[in-house]
Amino acid sequence: MIVFGGNASGELLNKVCAVLNIPLGKALFSKFPDGETKVEVEENVRGKDTFIIQSISPPANDNLMELLLMIDALRRASARRVTAVVPYLGYARQDRKHKGRVPISARLVADLIETAGADRVLTVDLHASQIQGFFKIPVDHLPGRIAFENGFQENLKNIVVISPDAGSIQRAGPLANELNVPLVIIDKRRMDERKITVRTVIGDVKGKTALLADDIIATGGTMVGDAEALIREGAKKIIACATHGVFSPESKDTLDNSDIEKIYLTDSVKSVFPLPERAVYEHSVAPFLAEGIRRIHGNLSVGEIIEHT
Repeated sequence: MIVFGGNASGELLNKVCAVLNIPLGKALFSKFPDGETKVEVEENVRGKDTFIIQSISPPANDNLMELLLMIDALRRASARRVTAVVPYLGYARQDRKHKGRVPISARLVADLIETAGADRVLTVDLHASQIQGFFKIPVDHLPGRIAFENGFQENLKNIVVISPDAGSIQRAGPLANELNVPLVIIDKRRMDERKITVRTVIGDVKGKTALLADDIIATGGTMVGDAEALIREGAKKIIACATHGVFSPESKDTLDNSDIEKIYLTDSVKSVFPLPERAVYEHSVAPFLAEGIRRIHGNLSVGEIIEHT
């Protein structure tokens, strides 16, 4: 077994290799003078079980190309199996046609990963779990809540978990069950691509610490709007957790000037943008990613990781 990683891996790559107690595979990622991505595998992989850890996070196009070229390089170097370990699958929010004449980008990315030569995909907290069906190869989907189940630096007796919309209940609900706290849902309506009007907070948040649980933070605007609605309903304190801290150039100012007191993140993404002052990386996806890799290598059930948590 050999584990490689691209420029998007950050410290997560070293953490996974440390858990597996194996050295990092040697590969070179660089640019040609014209800006094209250059990838070179620097060790023998013939007949080996290979894994590439690479999130498709900003700069998403560069990181996607690194992943695709690395898969192709390993395949052409006669690796026995190539597994794409993609902690954050970029483009996953573009999973349907919300209006005419737009692509289904998530399906296209799935096709690209398959065509490049990946035999399997291991990912964390897909924006929509049905994206697994975009692939014809096996996809192991690990829920991000596993990273947060050890709790937070808060008094759980006074916490309620907030699902930011009806579609996120499948993510927030199990976290609330694991923490043994109530679940509250925010019902909202999207007016257009950039504007969301919050309608109703369904559940009691008065005097409570509200934990906004989401999969992705990008601009932070939606989360800030949710926090304002919770404050209006009497929430005493707002904290948040998100599996993928993607962020954007404007997210730091947006979140630093909000009612959100702390944002708990995992290390699935190495953000290239300034982080909000209230963001803390206290939860890692490395232990269960490493376990997923170990189980794939040993032809064992990956689903048991979820069943045992």
